[in-house]
Amino acid sequence: MKKLFFMMIAFSTIFFMLSGCGGSKPKLYVYNWSDYIKKELVKDFEKEYNCKVILDFYDSNEAMYSKLKAGAKGYDIVIPTGYMVKIMAQDGMIQEIDKSRIPNIVNIDEKYLPFTLDPEMKFSVPYMISNSGIGYLANKVDASFVPTWGIFGDPKYAGRMTMLNDMRETIGSVLRYLGYSMNSTKISELEQAGDLLISWKKNLAKFEADQYKNGLISGEFIIAHGYSGDVFQVMEENENIKYAIPLEGTTISCDNMVILKDSKNIDLAYTFINYILRPEVAAANIEYVYFLAPNKAAYELVSEEVRNEPAIFIPNELLMKSEVILDLGASNILYTRIWDKVKAAK
Repeated sequence: MKKLFFMMIAFSTIFFMLSGCGGSKPKLYVYNWSDYIKKELVKDFEKEYNCKVILDFYDSNEAMYSKLKAGAKGYDIVIPTGYMVKIMAQDGMIQEIDKSRIPNIVNIDEKYLPFTLDPEMKFSVPYMISNSGIGYLANKVDASFVPTWGIFGDPKYAGRMTMLNDMRETIGSVLRYLGYSMNSTKISELEQAGDLLISWKKNLAKFEADQYKNGLISGEFIIAHGYSGDVFQVMEENENIKYAIPLEGTTISCDNMVILKDSKNIDLAYTFINYILRPEVAAANIEYVYFLAPNKAAYELVSEEVRNEPAIFIPNELLMKSEVILDLGASNILYTRIWDKVKAAK
């Protein structure tokens, strides 16, 4: 009985020691957009660095910001869009980046830095570049089809087209078509854009920011204003779906990795960022997400099909015509007024 008693104690001790070892793994808490990183890459990181990565997700920059401002704690890395990086930096929510701790930062493609809104990478490190454009069914449009924002004014496709239910994206696309800045604050230009958008609205099935993807798959919609990543993902469902950036240019967005001010695992956060910037990791992420990781060393590692896709590797002439949507502060009300007028129009 004594032997059995001591054996039970010994086994219990070993069990708790092993449990303690498992529980002592450092944890990295990453707050990210959903389905925005290849899961196998996270598992490989955990294995290589003997740690645990806990992923949590948000569906908008504003939702993430509000949650953190409301007091949510525990996150180490967040991946906001450029304009939100500026806001978070101004609010003292994120740390300045110590580039000496990220050797792979040399892989960043400098030509995309202006689109990050933090070109010196003072507070952020670029993660993915995306854009908005036109998804369409190649077997349903005319042979003469040309990707231009003006296509939404063509009555030939009336009732079979959608534009994004996003005032800055949609008003911005009309401004770009007219040759104006997507961030214009000139009332005359905005009113002109609003009037033209009202005329286009007659051809639209609706303003739509989510279900347009399913509409393209089913054939309900022939042409849809949408986000590059969304359209690329549904191409696998319908081989006739294509995507193009309009000739006039479009909006470019950059999501960036930042480290929160109250991060409890700063060393592991830097290790993770450096890992994401490895060429082979960035290449695998490009292939998975269908956005561009601005990583020069990764480009030659992606498939030829992806490398030759102009909606991912945007030609310079289109890139130069494109813009980042800026937070216009008090002038945002100008867009709200135009958008309200458009929505109210028959």
